Amino acid sequence: MTTWQAIGLMFRAPRKGRGFWFSFAIDLIWPFLAVFTRLRFRGADRLPREGGLLLASNHLSNADPVTVTAFALTAGRIPRFLAKASLWRVPLIGKVVRGGGHIPVERGTAQARGAYHGAVEAIRRGECVLFFPEAGFSDDADHWPSAKVKHGLAKVALETGAPVVPVVNWGTHALLPARSRFPKLFPRKTIDIVTGDPVDLSDIVGTDRAALTEATRRIMHAITEILADLRGEQPPVR
Repeated sequence: MTTWQAIGLMFRAPRKGRGFWFSFAIDLIWPFLAVFTRLRFRGADRLPREGGLLLASNHLSNADPVTVTAFALTAGRIPRFLAKASLWRVPLIGKVVRGGGHIPVERGTAQARGAYHGAVEAIRRGECVLFFPEAGFSDDADHWPSAKVKHGLAKVALETGAPVVPVVNWGTHALLPARSRFPKLFPRKTIDIVTGDPVDLSDIVGTDRAALTEATRRIMHAITEILADLRGEQPPVR
């Protein structure tokens, strides 16, 4: 899309329920994306317009929550995402994540389970919740999804029955590499966000380890297949 088309989408995105500081951050960053990147969004029509919804995305860059947020807003959904709890204690950023209704994760502590309950409650309120199942950036040298992923998303999906829509980010790793503190604006980067059909988990019963492993496998397979199609390459055999 053109720069002006991208900016136009910002004004059509839902505002109610975003919270002042989250909304302020969106309004500040969106024009930056529109001017300094080429945004290509596909599959927004696959996101249900209402009701609990889970988005499952690959993870390449700190820019991913920004680009997926922009994408979800074009589909009429306000995403709530899980993020490390330390962000809630950072000036200004804390106001953004707190006001936006996002879900803190106390990594490596007994309170980490609270994020699961927070996600389930959000889904039951009819919210759209964004997960990065890899729980970190891809550890694959060629930027394919990591072989090791967490089962948290699968558990929330099986507990709530909410649809899981796979989402692929591509190009964010060129805009803001994993170990970089500042974006690389030139040459202008192309950012693709593509979704697939909801992942069919209807035949999986329960939330035991076998069920969670199979649900996670299907979700990650869907993400990998979309990425392979986007890149025009074969994913690694694992």
